[in-house]
Amino acid sequence: MPNAKHAFHVVPDLPEPISKLHDIAHNLRWAWDHESIELFRRLDRNLWEKTSHNPVKMLGTISQTRLKDAAQDEAFLAQLERVARSNYAYLNSTTTWFKRTHPELLTIGFNIAYFSMEFGITECLPVYSGGLGVLAGDHMKSSSDLDLPLAGVGLLYQQGYFRQYLNAEGWQQQRYPENDFYNMPIEAVRDKDGKPLTVCVDLPGRGITIKVWKAQVGRVPLYLLDTNIPENSPEDQNITDQLYGGGEEMRLHQELVLGIGGLRALTAMGIKPSICHMNEGHAAFMALERIRMIMAEKGVDFKTAQEAASAGNLFTTHTPVPAGFDMFTPDLLRRYFEGYIMPLGISFDEFMALGQVFPDPKDKFNMAILALKNAHQCNGVSALHGDVTRNMVQSLYSGFETHEVPVGHVTNGIHTRSFISGEMADLLDHYLGGKWYQDTSDKSVWAKVDDIPDEELWRVKEYRREKLVQFARKRLRTQYEQRGMGDNEIRNVSEALNPNILTIGFARRFATYKRAAMILSDPERLLRILNDPNRPVQILMSGKAHPKDDGGKQLIQQIVEFARRPEARNRILFIEDYDMAVARHLVQGVDVWLNNPRRPMEASGTSGMKVLANGGLNCSIPDGWWAEGYALGEDLGWSIGKGEEYNDPDHQDHVEATALYEILERDIVPLFYDRNAEGTPRAWIARMKNSMRILCPVYNTHRMVSEYATTYYVTAGKRYHHLIESDLAPAHSLVEWKRKVQDNWSQVRVEKVETPTLSADASVKVGTPLKIMATVHLGGIAPGDVVVQAHHGLLDVNHHIVGGDTDTLEWTHEENGSHRYEGVIPCQISGQQGISVRVLPTHPDAMLPMELPLVAWE
Repeated sequence: MPNAKHAFHVVPDLPEPISKLHDIAHNLRWAWDHESIELFRRLDRNLWEKTSHNPVKMLGTISQTRLKDAAQDEAFLAQLERVARSNYAYLNSTTTWFKRTHPELLTIGFNIAYFSMEFGITECLPVYSGGLGVLAGDHMKSSSDLDLPLAGVGLLYQQGYFRQYLNAEGWQQQRYPENDFYNMPIEAVRDKDGKPLTVCVDLPGRGITIKVWKAQVGRVPLYLLDTNIPENSPEDQNITDQLYGGGEEMRLHQELVLGIGGLRALTAMGIKPSICHMNEGHAAFMALERIRMIMAEKGVDFKTAQEAASAGNLFTTHTPVPAGFDMFTPDLLRRYFEGYIMPLGISFDEFMALGQVFPDPKDKFNMAILALKNAHQCNGVSALHGDVTRNMVQSLYSGFETHEVPVGHVTNGIHTRSFISGEMADLLDHYLGGKWYQDTSDKSVWAKVDDIPDEELWRVKEYRREKLVQFARKRLRTQYEQRGMGDNEIRNVSEALNPNILTIGFARRFATYKRAAMILSDPERLLRILNDPNRPVQILMSGKAHPKDDGGKQLIQQIVEFARRPEARNRILFIEDYDMAVARHLVQGVDVWLNNPRRPMEASGTSGMKVLANGGLNCSIPDGWWAEGYALGEDLGWSIGKGEEYNDPDHQDHVEATALYEILERDIVPLFYDRNAEGTPRAWIARMKNSMRILCPVYNTHRMVSEYATTYYVTAGKRYHHLIESDLAPAHSLVEWKRKVQDNWSQVRVEKVETPTLSADASVKVGTPLKIMATVHLGGIAPGDVVVQAHHGLLDVNHHIVGGDTDTLEWTHEENGSHRYEGVIPCQISGQQGISVRVLPTHPDAMLPMELPLVAWE
């Protein structure tokens, strides 16, 4: 077909009375505002569904007749005015959480850039694949609600993640429809001359041009980078074609665009972030670009720029195994970075060492290590995942206890209002008031759940289950028609599922460790559960396997084949092409959400959080967030096992599948069908209320984002602004201090430890303080540059201190070139205990041991 010589953009022509629809459609706040969604549905319900809930495309394709009718519909105009007033009040509020909590930051130019490979805001902006993207989208939404000065940075994919369909054998197939950016809720960013804003990134032998788009997510912008423009070669246009597509070099291209191109785009718009938050290691090249920019602007050396840049970087990892991190070969990186690093003043070996645990010219370059070494803050995404991550990076902090490895955790959450049904939201509005979504983490608000009459709560739950069954039947009919199945099978779709029986949901990425088919381990036992004549059960499943993951595709095929058995056909269903729309129907309608990953492979998981406010209950392996959530109270849901971990995965699968069947047979099914004379399951509803009251105020992104702000953004931002004062003088001073300490650390040693108050038989009575005196040689290091500590606690059979406590010893005097330190430790419990003294560096401006992991033990 011929290429167009001229391009132009046709825009909707909205009559004046309804012209406000344009602004409402282009601010993605509508995606979590139920009245805005109802407004667009009211305009044209069929077209709303046909356009995948895309108001921009809807306004561009709706008939002029319908627009004129709407412009004369008083009820529609009244609703439009309510939405417009609500948006204005939201966008112009002066009493938001951030303004109230951190007013001191509003005057110093404090802001945050949040980098992520994917963002799941809504299904009509398909630049996400699964949990990581939906979490990033929810992070943006809560940042908007709380009014954080934050901007998101991601890629704008021409095809995005694949659309899924199954062939006649139940094997996953992929298709990649093209996204039409001009009919999506985004707009091109323009420069001061009104032209589309572009930035450049160098690749070997060429430069690529990157166009910048913006999606407005409530109060915060999301900037999306696009290489699919005429200025680039066809090869380079493909860089932003597919999310997680292509091989190693394509992944490198995408991460260069995201990290280096993303920071250049922000700079071109006049945005200078205080904090750069890397949501996984994909954006870690941003850290190098930030160093390069500081060097170029301030004329400082690499180490000084790195010190300042790292102070303002935060790295969040979602990966529980080292193999999950992106890694690149030295030969590949030499081609791409040999020229880039020349202005940085470092050698190629020094560059490679930035992405390696220990420098080795043969080792691959690890993006997570690059992020970790260039961010003074790092966190996992649940308490258990924090433990897993500390163990993974322990080798970087030799001499420190695992719990001292400087990796924290912020447990993930979900944006509650994005996933709650309209009916449940109305019910909560009535009994809890509007504060449940304005301050979702307020426990006192959720305590009012107990005020909701059982019958009303159950009525909403039954209605949403019925809506889910209707949705599933419609999708099943479409699936059968697309596969070319017979008329008889298509007619039988109306008999699939039952809106009145216990409904279990399982939907997520079909990675093998998530064990989607575990519930099929004993098919006959499962069939007896599903087809019990008095207490039947049905299961709805959905999810995508990565195109290259045949193991995940086999799990899907196994489920589909089981669902085709005559005795299972109306009791288990696989819904194709999982996306945010499918997810909403599932989490709003199911009674129980099933999750059975192989512990501890689930870093957090968020799908089970989405059922909470909808009255759903969780049945899960205690992994990720559920390891914490299940422990918060009684009768919140069900735990499959107690967190055991096994060396034999086959044995683990058998044990936990058996436990799941027993929970279903003995607990879940009987409780659901235990009804009073009116048919109300009082005990089940009591558990629903427990779950909502206790878990909803915790597992939401309002709590999560405010925790990020309080724990990381604010403290790191203040530290960053301090280090860049006076042309980075504090940063330069800190670099010089670190160099002096490193050069002299080999001289540091604990020479002698004395306990003069210990009795001759080496015993002390409980409650008696034990005096410690230590003699320490510091060489060329001043006493003010170190801290001396006594680590003490109970001993195990190998004379290792178990856990233990740490108390600081005070410097008293210098004697013959050594230094004396003294202190006391409490002896509060009986038993065999031990003491060991250590020396660590200390500096008021340093993040230790993150940036200087040195320790000298006795």
